[in-house]
Amino acid sequence: MIPYTLVRSRRKTVAIYVTKDATVEVRAPLSMPKSSIDSFVQAKSQWISSHQASIKNRLAEKAAFTLNYGDMLTLCGKTYPVLEKDTDASGFDGEAFRVPPGLASDEIKKAAVQIYKSAAKHLLTHKTAAFAEQMGVTPSAVKINSAKSRWGSCSGKNSINFSWRLIMADEGVIDYIVVHELAHIRELNHSPRFWAIVQDMLPDYKARKQRLKALQDKLSREDWN
Repeated sequence: MIPYTLVRSRRKTVAIYVTKDATVEVRAPLSMPKSSIDSFVQAKSQWISSHQASIKNRLAEKAAFTLNYGDMLTLCGKTYPVLEKDTDASGFDGEAFRVPPGLASDEIKKAAVQIYKSAAKHLLTHKTAAFAEQMGVTPSAVKINSAKSRWGSCSGKNSINFSWRLIMADEGVIDYIVVHELAHIRELNHSPRFWAIVQDMLPDYKARKQRLKALQDKLSREDWN
Protein backbone atom coordinates (compact mmCIF):
# COMPACT_ATOMS: atom_id res chain seq x y z
CA MET A 1 0.00 0.00 0.00
CA ILE A 2 1.30 3.44 -0.95
CA PRO A 3 1.58 5.66 2.17
CA TYR A 4 -0.83 8.60 2.14
CA THR A 5 -2.24 11.37 4.29
CA LEU A 6 -6.00 11.19 4.72
CA VAL A 7 -8.09 14.36 4.87
CA ARG A 8 -11.79 13.89 5.52
CA SER A 9 -14.43 16.55 4.88
CA ARG A 10 -18.07 16.96 3.86
CA ARG A 11 -17.19 16.28 0.23
CA LYS A 12 -19.13 13.65 -1.75
CA THR A 13 -16.29 12.03 -3.68
CA VAL A 14 -12.80 10.72 -3.01
CA ALA A 15 -9.77 12.25 -4.76
CA ILE A 16 -6.02 11.66 -4.80
CA TYR A 17 -3.42 14.43 -4.97
CA VAL A 18 0.31 13.98 -5.45
CA THR A 19 1.89 17.05 -3.83
CA LYS A 20 4.89 19.10 -4.93
CA ASP A 21 7.17 17.04 -2.66
CA ALA A 22 5.84 13.76 -4.12
CA THR A 23 3.78 12.77 -1.06
CA VAL A 24 0.22 11.54 -1.47
CA GLU A 25 -2.88 13.17 -0.02
CA VAL A 26 -6.30 11.53 -0.20
CA ARG A 27 -9.41 13.63 0.34
CA ALA A 28 -12.47 11.60 1.23
CA PRO A 29 -16.03 11.95 2.57
CA LEU A 30 -16.50 11.78 6.34
CA SER A 31 -18.48 8.53 6.17
CA MET A 32 -16.34 6.61 3.67
CA PRO A 33 -14.86 3.45 5.26
CA LYS A 34 -11.07 3.33 5.53
CA SER A 35 -11.07 -0.02 3.73
CA SER A 36 -12.81 1.56 0.73
CA ILE A 37 -10.29 4.39 0.67
CA ASP A 38 -7.41 1.89 0.78
CA SER A 39 -8.95 -0.03 -2.13
CA PHE A 40 -9.32 3.17 -4.12
CA VAL A 41 -5.67 4.10 -3.50
CA GLN A 42 -4.54 0.58 -4.44
CA ALA A 43 -6.50 0.77 -7.70
CA LYS A 44 -4.74 4.03 -8.54
CA SER A 45 -1.27 2.88 -7.46
CA GLN A 46 0.20 2.84 -10.97
CA TRP A 47 -1.00 6.39 -11.64
CA ILE A 48 0.34 7.54 -8.26
CA SER A 49 3.75 5.91 -8.77
CA SER A 50 4.09 7.46 -12.23
CA HIS A 51 3.35 10.94 -10.90
CA GLN A 52 5.65 10.49 -7.92
CA ALA A 53 8.50 9.39 -10.20
CA SER A 54 8.00 12.43 -12.43
CA ILE A 55 7.99 14.81 -9.47
CA LYS A 56 11.03 13.18 -7.85
CA ASN A 57 12.92 13.43 -11.13
CA ARG A 58 12.05 17.11 -11.38
CA LEU A 59 13.14 17.71 -7.78
CA ALA A 60 16.44 15.91 -8.42
CA GLU A 61 17.11 18.08 -11.48
CA LYS A 62 16.31 21.18 -9.47
CA ALA A 63 18.67 20.16 -6.65
CA ALA A 64 21.47 19.55 -9.17
CA PHE A 65 20.95 22.87 -10.98
CA THR A 66 24.10 24.98 -11.21
CA LEU A 67 25.18 27.90 -13.35
CA ASN A 68 28.74 28.18 -14.64
CA TYR A 69 30.76 30.11 -17.18
CA GLY A 70 29.87 28.95 -20.69
CA ASP A 71 26.35 27.81 -19.76
CA MET A 72 23.42 29.11 -21.80
CA LEU A 73 20.64 31.29 -20.40
CA THR A 74 17.32 32.31 -21.93
CA LEU A 75 16.28 35.94 -22.38
CA CYS A 76 13.12 36.90 -24.28
CA GLY A 77 12.94 33.38 -25.68
CA LYS A 78 16.50 33.36 -27.05
CA THR A 79 19.58 31.73 -25.56
CA TYR A 80 22.87 33.45 -24.75
CA PRO A 81 26.10 32.28 -23.08
CA VAL A 82 27.37 33.31 -19.66
CA LEU A 83 30.84 34.78 -20.23
CA GLU A 84 33.55 36.34 -18.09
CA LYS A 85 34.11 40.06 -18.34
CA ASP A 86 37.03 41.79 -16.65
CA THR A 87 34.89 44.17 -14.61
CA ASP A 88 33.14 44.37 -11.26
CA ALA A 89 29.76 44.97 -12.92
CA SER A 90 27.49 42.37 -14.51
CA GLY A 91 25.27 43.00 -17.49
CA PHE A 92 23.80 41.83 -20.79
CA ASP A 93 25.30 43.31 -23.97
CA GLY A 94 22.98 41.80 -26.57
CA GLU A 95 25.27 38.84 -27.19
CA ALA A 96 26.01 37.38 -23.76
CA PHE A 97 25.48 37.61 -20.02
CA ARG A 98 28.74 39.22 -18.89
CA VAL A 99 29.81 38.57 -15.30
CA PRO A 100 33.07 39.14 -13.38
CA PRO A 101 35.70 36.37 -13.48
CA GLY A 102 36.38 33.97 -10.64
CA LEU A 103 32.82 33.64 -9.37
CA ALA A 104 31.43 30.50 -7.77
CA SER A 105 28.30 28.93 -9.26
CA ASP A 106 25.96 30.56 -6.71
CA GLU A 107 27.58 33.94 -7.32
CA ILE A 108 27.11 33.59 -11.08
CA LYS A 109 23.48 32.73 -10.44
CA LYS A 110 23.00 35.84 -8.29
CA ALA A 111 24.62 37.99 -10.97
CA ALA A 112 22.33 36.48 -13.61
CA VAL A 113 19.25 37.19 -11.49
CA GLN A 114 20.27 40.85 -11.19
CA ILE A 115 20.69 41.04 -14.96
CA TYR A 116 17.28 39.44 -15.43
CA LYS A 117 15.64 41.86 -12.98
CA SER A 118 17.17 44.88 -14.70
CA ALA A 119 16.09 43.64 -18.14
CA ALA A 120 12.60 42.83 -16.84
CA LYS A 121 12.15 46.29 -15.33
CA HIS A 122 13.19 48.00 -18.55
CA LEU A 123 11.21 45.85 -20.99
CA LEU A 124 8.06 45.30 -18.93
CA THR A 125 7.74 48.97 -18.00
CA HIS A 126 7.96 49.87 -21.70
CA LYS A 127 5.52 47.18 -22.84
CA THR A 128 3.02 47.98 -20.08
CA ALA A 129 2.98 51.66 -21.04
CA ALA A 130 2.52 50.83 -24.73
CA PHE A 131 -0.31 48.35 -24.22
CA ALA A 132 -1.97 50.51 -21.55
CA GLU A 133 -2.26 53.33 -24.07
CA GLN A 134 -3.79 50.98 -26.65
CA MET A 135 -6.26 49.57 -24.12
CA GLY A 136 -7.21 52.91 -22.60
CA VAL A 137 -6.21 52.01 -19.05
CA THR A 138 -3.78 53.59 -16.58
CA PRO A 139 -1.80 51.40 -14.17
CA SER A 140 -0.72 53.18 -11.00
CA ALA A 141 2.70 51.49 -11.00
CA VAL A 142 4.74 48.73 -12.62
CA LYS A 143 6.82 46.63 -10.25
CA ILE A 144 9.12 43.64 -10.60
CA ASN A 145 9.06 40.96 -7.90
CA SER A 146 10.44 37.46 -7.32
CA ALA A 147 7.16 35.55 -7.42
CA LYS A 148 7.59 31.87 -8.27
CA SER A 149 4.01 30.79 -8.93
CA ARG A 150 2.50 33.91 -10.49
CA TRP A 151 3.75 35.56 -13.66
CA GLY A 152 1.91 38.76 -12.91
CA SER A 153 -0.79 40.37 -10.81
CA CYS A 154 -2.92 43.49 -10.67
CA SER A 155 -3.77 45.01 -7.29
CA GLY A 156 -7.05 46.65 -6.36
CA LYS A 157 -5.25 49.97 -6.78
CA ASN A 158 -4.22 49.08 -10.35
CA SER A 159 -0.58 48.43 -9.53
CA ILE A 160 0.84 45.89 -11.99
CA ASN A 161 3.39 43.37 -10.71
CA PHE A 162 5.50 40.99 -12.77
CA SER A 163 7.84 38.18 -11.79
CA TRP A 164 11.33 38.76 -13.14
CA ARG A 165 11.21 35.18 -14.41
CA LEU A 166 8.80 36.32 -17.13
CA ILE A 167 11.74 37.92 -18.98
CA MET A 168 12.83 34.39 -19.99
CA ALA A 169 9.68 33.94 -22.12
CA ASP A 170 9.49 34.92 -25.76
CA GLU A 171 8.12 38.40 -26.42
CA GLY A 172 4.77 37.10 -27.65
CA VAL A 173 4.24 35.36 -24.31
CA ILE A 174 5.44 38.43 -22.41
CA ASP A 175 2.89 40.53 -24.33
CA TYR A 176 0.16 38.08 -23.30
CA ILE A 177 0.93 38.44 -19.60
CA VAL A 178 1.13 42.25 -19.89
CA VAL A 179 -2.24 42.41 -21.64
CA HIS A 180 -3.71 39.89 -19.17
CA GLU A 181 -2.79 42.03 -16.17
CA LEU A 182 -3.86 45.31 -17.79
CA ALA A 183 -7.22 43.75 -18.64
CA HIS A 184 -7.77 43.29 -14.90
CA ILE A 185 -7.91 47.07 -14.52
CA ARG A 186 -11.20 46.89 -16.40
CA GLU A 187 -12.35 43.47 -15.19
CA LEU A 188 -11.11 42.25 -11.78
CA ASN A 189 -12.00 38.63 -12.57
CA HIS A 190 -11.74 36.03 -15.30
CA SER A 191 -15.24 36.45 -16.67
CA PRO A 192 -16.14 36.15 -20.38
CA ARG A 193 -15.87 39.96 -20.52
CA PHE A 194 -12.30 39.75 -19.26
CA TRP A 195 -11.26 37.18 -21.87
CA ALA A 196 -13.00 39.21 -24.57
CA ILE A 197 -10.70 42.14 -23.72
CA VAL A 198 -7.63 39.90 -23.94
CA GLN A 199 -8.79 38.34 -27.21
CA ASP A 200 -9.52 41.73 -28.73
CA MET A 201 -5.88 42.67 -28.16
CA LEU A 202 -4.36 39.25 -28.86
CA PRO A 203 -6.59 36.95 -30.94
CA ASP A 204 -4.03 34.12 -30.56
CA TYR A 205 -3.69 34.49 -26.78
CA LYS A 206 -4.50 30.80 -26.20
CA ALA A 207 -1.45 29.72 -28.22
CA ARG A 208 0.71 32.18 -26.29
CA LYS A 209 -0.69 30.89 -23.02
CA GLN A 210 0.19 27.35 -24.09
CA ARG A 211 3.80 28.34 -24.79
CA LEU A 212 4.04 29.72 -21.28
CA LYS A 213 3.52 26.21 -19.91
CA ALA A 214 6.79 25.09 -21.51
CA LEU A 215 8.67 27.78 -19.63
CA GLN A 216 6.81 26.85 -16.46
CA ASP A 217 8.00 23.25 -16.82
CA LYS A 218 11.58 24.37 -17.52
CA LEU A 219 11.68 26.56 -14.41
CA SER A 220 10.25 23.77 -12.26
CA ARG A 221 13.53 21.93 -12.97
CA GLU A 222 15.81 24.88 -12.14
CA ASP A 223 16.68 26.36 -8.75
CA TRP A 224 16.74 30.16 -8.92
CA ASN A 225 16.19 30.72 -5.18
